[in-house]
Amino acid sequence: VQLQASGGGLVQSGGSLRLSCAASIRTFSIYHLGWFRQAPGKEREFVAAISWSGGTTYYADSVKGRFTISRDNAMNTVYLQMNSLKPEDTAVYYCAAGTRWSSSRDLYDYWGQGTQVTVSS
Repeated sequence: VQLQASGGGLVQSGGSLRLSCAASIRTFSIYHLGWFRQAPGKEREFVAAISWSGGTTYYADSVKGRFTISRDNAMNTVYLQMNSLKPEDTAVYYCAAGTRWSSSRDLYDYWGQGTQVTVSS
């Protein structure tokens, strides 16, 4: 199982980025998917999650109203649309897949390699 995240980059404060994560999982549609991020010197933290059907989403308070998670089961891809970006959003962003609905990184089974997002002030 492989998850490949992409779409990171350098953006000014207030700007937008769209992250993608393509999965090589035959049964992609049974997995809940999540995005996490890790800033230098900090723990990896939960950002957003989407249920296997796409019908339920959950966000960290710090990104609620600015970020949107979505998925395309036909394309085996999960997305994270990030708007109104702030310097404190700067981190390496990771996608993850798991069979248990959770915001805890310990309950996700598969992880992508991460993509760097840098927001300048």
